This record gives sequence, structure tokens and C-alpha cells, in this order.
Amino acid sequence: MDQWRRGGLVVREATIRDLDTIARLEEEAFPQDQVSRRSFAYHLRSPLKPVIAVTVEGELAGYALLALSKGGRSARIYTIAVDPRFARRGVGTTLIAAAESFARRHGRGRITLEVRYDNKPAITLYERCGFQPFGEHEDYYADGATALRYKKTLDRQAFGPREQLAS
Repeated sequence: MDQWRRGGLVVREATIRDLDTIARLEEEAFPQDQVSRRSFAYHLRSPLKPVIAVTVEGELAGYALLALSKGGRSARIYTIAVDPRFARRGVGTTLIAAAESFARRHGRGRITLEVRYDNKPAITLYERCGFQPFGEHEDYYADGATALRYKKTLDRQAFGPREQLAS
């Protein structure tokens, strides 16, 4: 994945050097339900490179981990987090756009995610980015909270120059 810019944000493939920051952000964002440091290390070394980073002035501002099932038709945003210091600067929207680009490049026509029912800022972001609710998972989180399921159909239009760079 080559780097590309969106406003003052830089989108790039996350690397093993980002592991400490990603693990810290994951812990802060999701105190009970988090991807382990070990899992992130595995994904950061994966040939698919499913961890996307957004930086601001060289500092990691957020990340997204995507999952692709073999032979599947959709990609899944497994986890996404933005450092609170960079909130409301377009980091989340940029991560969603990069995740969609990743899914398209891997032949996926849809992207899905789960979000905690009471995470209003995340729900607002996903709906603003065109995601539609399609179900729930009861007792999904460690504390028994419900997850809302969202999906977005990805258009198959030709990629713009930035999307081609983001491979």
C-alpha cells in the first residue's frame, strides 16, 4: 500500500512499528472487548496487510483492522479506533474510505461491521458514510450489551487515482 493523503491526513499500511500505539489505542477505546496485542502482531505481518493507519503529522491518529473470509463476498471492519486527540478531524471517515478501497481491491462488493448499541458517535459516523442497519447480535459484548450490525454495498465503479495508490 502506498501512502496517500486526504486533507492533512496520511493513509498508509500499518506496520509492526505501530504495534505499541495500536495496542494502547485499542485498550483505551475498548476496555472490555479488544483485539489482543498478539492478534494485532499477527495481522500486521499478514501478506494481506489488513491493518490501515491514518497519521497526522507523522503521529498515528487511528487505525482499522479488516477481515476477509476466504472466498467471501464481503469484508468486515473488525475494529476501528481514533485517538481522542484527533477526534472530529475526519480520521474516522478517512479510515472508512480506506477500508472500502481495501475491500474493493480484494473483490468484495460489501463491507460489514458491528457496533455497540450505545456508541452514538460511531453509529452516526457509519450512517453518515452510507452504512445501513441489518440486524443485531444480542449479548455480543463481554458485559452482555447488544451489537448492531451494519452493511454497505460497494459500487464497482472505476477507482480514482488515490484508491489505486492505496493498494
